[in-house]
Amino acid sequence: MTKISAAILLAMFGAYTWDELQVVLIMQGFAGISLFSIFLLMALGMAIIFGQMKVINMAHGEFMTLGAYATVVCSYLSETYAPGLFHWYFPVAMIVAFGAAFVLGFLVEISIIRFLYKRPLDTLLATWGLSMIMQETFRQVAGARETSATMPDWLMGSWQPAEGLDIPINGMFLLGVSVLLTAAITINMYYSRAGLRVRATVMNRDMAGAVGINTRLTDRLTFALGCGVAGVAGCAFTTVGSISPTAGSQYIVDTFMVVVFGGAGSIVGTIIAAFTIAQAQSILEFLLSGVLAKVFVLLAVVGVLMIRPQGLIASKIRK
Repeated sequence: MTKISAAILLAMFGAYTWDELQVVLIMQGFAGISLFSIFLLMALGMAIIFGQMKVINMAHGEFMTLGAYATVVCSYLSETYAPGLFHWYFPVAMIVAFGAAFVLGFLVEISIIRFLYKRPLDTLLATWGLSMIMQETFRQVAGARETSATMPDWLMGSWQPAEGLDIPINGMFLLGVSVLLTAAITINMYYSRAGLRVRATVMNRDMAGAVGINTRLTDRLTFALGCGVAGVAGCAFTTVGSISPTAGSQYIVDTFMVVVFGGAGSIVGTIIAAFTIAQAQSILEFLLSGVLAKVFVLLAVVGVLMIRPQGLIASKIRK
């Protein structure tokens, strides 16, 4: 095992001097900011749905895809019919992406999810079927080819604080958006009456209903909020990649890994897990390959979960 480990380390770092390795690590660290932002936004939505409601939403990636397509539509409309406003369309597109995913999530909860509470395996199968339906709908409406949104000039390029160090502007913007949205969700969940209703419903649904909380509406708004955040993640994704009907499904495994690794229902744990996994994956993809990077990250996560099954930060819920 020692010889194998030494061979792996030599393959990863042997071609670089110490100065070159420092630059690589810094550059890949900043490159991982965009990936961290997407992971965080996706995982926040899933942490709300899975951590608070114990619903396994296999269609979470498709809500991300919906937000991405909404951004593409906003890009096309502004570029074609309102070119004077194109420079500032992207913040509006984020709101539209959130709204589209929120409304669809609300309708999905009413039509499917509300019948399946306390049946996690059934929610898994039902939402997996929903993901197939949504993928085929995207394919029929938008086509099977990849498409992309046109980015405004202020999201292009990079900032160069030092020679040889380029920090992508879109990564810094997405980091700011993810921080603001995370803060807003944290305040909503722990310091508002709406968040109090959610936590009361999670702890004791019958007692929450007895004191006048509309638990059904709370469920619908919570599920819709998680889907809406995934829509914002889809909008963020358009800054780093092109969109296809199956784009969101490529992130569902990483999102589950972040939520479980951080601790289901823990926002702080989700942040730490998203940052750790995104940075490790970004650096390893540069040094090795995409597949090997995912393998090493997965093995590390499994190793930590074997020692600490509840995740990095367990939710404190009274039993």
